[in-house]
Amino acid sequence: MMRDQRRRDLMTRSQRAVRWLQPGLVVKRWLLTSGLGLLMALLGAAVWADLKPIYWILETLSWLLSTLTTVLPREITGPLVVVIGSGLLLWGQSRSFGSIQQALAPDKDTVLVDALRAKSRLNRGPNIVAIGGGTGLSTLLSGLKRYSSHITAIVTVADDGGSSGVLRRELGVLPPGDIRNCLAALSTEEPLLTRLFQYRFAAGSGLEGHSFGNLFLSALSAITGNLETAITASSRVLAVQGQVVPATNVDVQLWAELENGQRIEGESNIGHAPSPIVRLGCSPERPPALPRALEAIANADLVVLGPGSLYTSLLPNLLVPELVSAIKRSKAPRLYICNLMTQPGETDGLDVRGHIRAIEAQLASLGIEPRLFNAVLAQDDLPDSNLVRYYQSRGADPVRCDAEGLRSDGYDVTQAPLQGVRPTATLRHDSRSLALAVMRFYRSHRSQNAS
Repeated sequence: MMRDQRRRDLMTRSQRAVRWLQPGLVVKRWLLTSGLGLLMALLGAAVWADLKPIYWILETLSWLLSTLTTVLPREITGPLVVVIGSGLLLWGQSRSFGSIQQALAPDKDTVLVDALRAKSRLNRGPNIVAIGGGTGLSTLLSGLKRYSSHITAIVTVADDGGSSGVLRRELGVLPPGDIRNCLAALSTEEPLLTRLFQYRFAAGSGLEGHSFGNLFLSALSAITGNLETAITASSRVLAVQGQVVPATNVDVQLWAELENGQRIEGESNIGHAPSPIVRLGCSPERPPALPRALEAIANADLVVLGPGSLYTSLLPNLLVPELVSAIKRSKAPRLYICNLMTQPGETDGLDVRGHIRAIEAQLASLGIEPRLFNAVLAQDDLPDSNLVRYYQSRGADPVRCDAEGLRSDGYDVTQAPLQGVRPTATLRHDSRSLALAVMRFYRSHRSQNAS
């Protein structure tokens, strides 16, 4: 048994050694460059010293080799020197790579070559801009970070409920909740630190209901003077893979006009509208976008809207005219991801087409007539189940997708099992399944453009 274990260990080490020869790690070329640099530096020093060091080295080597071969025959001396030199080389390189592994892959179960391969693959990933808010955006980000390190999350800052709403009213800061979730989703730091950032106090006068991350971001905002700088500092703490950018740095208040003529104000109230929503707006009007968000959209290879609450997480971002104009100018494919279920009091009775019409009506109110998102990603038809019936008893229905009708209207429609293949206790997007479907759409679009 011990012999089999040693054999398996030897095979594992051999396979690991072969992986170092694969292209893309950007290690071999720099080792070779370092060796050539050392050789050239030594030759330069020798030339500078009138070649005397080379003469001395050659004379010393000649004397040493003749002495060694006199004591021991060359059949023994040659292999012995080769073994000692190879051993010193392997020992030095293994210690060097061990030090690098402590920095790049501190987890003992992670092999350095695998960490370097993963990092190289992520660095070659596309520039993805994901726009939204709530749990839908953070779910998407946690899946996309497996495919690229060039991710920009543009997050709504219209939240006025829960912990974020309390901090917004009492401290005068922009609501940090959705931003906190996105930072945690893109974090590559130790899981314990991420859990700390997401920890919500269950008791304590004044603390109950607040998350540590919300308090941390609010304190940093007060110290640095703005939320954008606080996010940058938090990103370094959590080793965020990409960047998180607020849709605007203005304290905006949402309002909605309803079909019954009523007007309601506040994001938390809009989510419980007693009548269908006709139009969404904000005060102040036309809030400015942050330059980092506009730059990310300009350089994007893919722009994604959703998933998330239609009127409280997605459309608030489209109330920022500069963001809309930047998306319109972008040459990247633009994809809208629809929710799995309708939301009572917000999207009752809406199918995928209804969601798209709501987005286009909102854009039309800003003077944007062309379709901003002409590609749609929706869930495959959900089969009837106890879980679906439970949601229906709470007022939520599956968002149906008339794929053929949408395609006849010129939309690029993709349906996939976004909930995942494993049974779950909730009807929500699965981060891996969602990210896989998004990347398949991107690769398909890229291959069509290349052909």
